[in-house]
Amino acid sequence: MGVDDKNVIDIVSMNPEGKAVLRISDHLEWGTENDHLLILQDKINSYVDVLESGQIYEIYPELKSMDFVIQLVMKYLPDEDGRKLKV
Repeated sequence: MGVDDKNVIDIVSMNPEGKAVLRISDHLEWGTENDHLLILQDKINSYVDVLESGQIYEIYPELKSMDFVIQLVMKYLPDEDGRKLKV
């Protein structure tokens, strides 16, 4: 599980507002190449696809009446390109 496995939802939890939080766990270091950004983009797109398709309810049927938040948790501070990422 982690940012480099786009076929897995890393962590699901609830926030104090009662929304379902889908967390992306990013353990990768930032380097001089854009590979990290591409991996992160794939993971975010995968989460969005699961939500838009309704597949999330097949995996977690108890979330049917909830709003969702996607949260990114990073081990390392992003570099300049990472800070420009707009989701």
